[in-house]
Amino acid sequence: MRVAMIGTGYVGLVSGACLSEFGHNVVCVDKAADKIAALKAGKIPIFEPGLDEVVAANVKAGRLTFTNTLADAVKGADAVFIAVGTPSRRGDGHADLSFVFAAAEEVARAMDGYTVVITKSTVPVGTSRKVEDVIRKARPDAQCDVVSNPEFLREGSAIEDFRRPDRVVVGCDSERAREVLTEIYRPLYLNETPLLFTSRESSELIKYAANAFLATKITFINEMANICEKVGADVQDVARGMGLDGRIGNKFLHAGPGFGGSCFPKDTLALLKTSQEVGAPTRIVEAVVAVNDRRKLEMAEKVEAAFGSVAGKTIAVLGLTFKPNTDDMRDAPSLVIVPHLQAKGARIRAYDPEGAEEARKVMQIETCASAYETLKDADGMLILTEWNEFRALDLQQVKALLKTPLMIDLRNIYRADQMAEAGFTYVSVGRKTKSAHR
Repeated sequence: MRVAMIGTGYVGLVSGACLSEFGHNVVCVDKAADKIAALKAGKIPIFEPGLDEVVAANVKAGRLTFTNTLADAVKGADAVFIAVGTPSRRGDGHADLSFVFAAAEEVARAMDGYTVVITKSTVPVGTSRKVEDVIRKARPDAQCDVVSNPEFLREGSAIEDFRRPDRVVVGCDSERAREVLTEIYRPLYLNETPLLFTSRESSELIKYAANAFLATKITFINEMANICEKVGADVQDVARGMGLDGRIGNKFLHAGPGFGGSCFPKDTLALLKTSQEVGAPTRIVEAVVAVNDRRKLEMAEKVEAAFGSVAGKTIAVLGLTFKPNTDDMRDAPSLVIVPHLQAKGARIRAYDPEGAEEARKVMQIETCASAYETLKDADGMLILTEWNEFRALDLQQVKALLKTPLMIDLRNIYRADQMAEAGFTYVSVGRKTKSAHR
């Protein structure tokens, strides 16, 4: 099928590349001339494992192309995906849909013949119908259907998630549109992927509800971690015991410094605003938003307490991105924790395998080329992101490089007894602080 993908951000580029891998002819569109020029030159603007290989292979095969001209991409397309940004709107927290509506109006003017317009961006309930209104107003004669098809891609695992999704959700009102979407995702039938057809409103709400529920699990286990620290329990044991219950499951029960990224903070806030607007308050989501905001500051205070005072201290920070296997700094806990420590007089040296450049755009921070370079002569170390390369550090080398063998591990990637045996004072989340064995 002929597909146009409007937007080459995280969702648009991954989705466009993977759809071309399915055998469709995909044109990705972006108004940023430098981004399109880079993509044409084989340069990927985001870090996502495996994405560069998928893009290169399908560009070589002639199934994936890039352009700045929306009209050229939309003309003759069977399906047009709108995958532009929907950031939280300044001032009120609602999702900013201006890019979605602007794209819809341009698409309307460029369509020639029956086209299915698909909202891939994460949007509040009712947006697809508003997109249809925009299109009908711009082109009353347009032959089209508007469909909701939310994405469920995890940064760092997006390629595999697209190839083998848990489900594909499609909100549509016409049989003709349903047939087009069925054909687009037909390659997934081999994996027996559930293709769930719903109303557009249900489809849009599924995305927000799923992310809010996962964010709630993270927030819940973080609050349990606080209780564990007070009563002497181990949050990892608590999470394991909970997760073995099939009704609960073990995913997203990892205590840490709070959730960040491009989805959970924005989507929980947007769902909260929608619920307030329609008169159906979501007290749980409201608490999740508030508790997670507070969580990041609590973790900064936890670091302060571990040092006694951070004034004049050099702290080696390992990891800056909100999660491993991405360079995404959006709403990362480091954006709260690092500036707080700096304001208290700490000198921060940091290392992140992929996120250092992005981090320097949003923080005044000194970055190093390796974990061990970061640790040299620091007064203690802080693990903020659980990159794999941090999981098996040479502890004796770490101890030799640090002025004081203090490790604050906000991701619980080491065993407390092991760290004490190695001569460290080890501070983690939801577990007892362990001091070096004498």
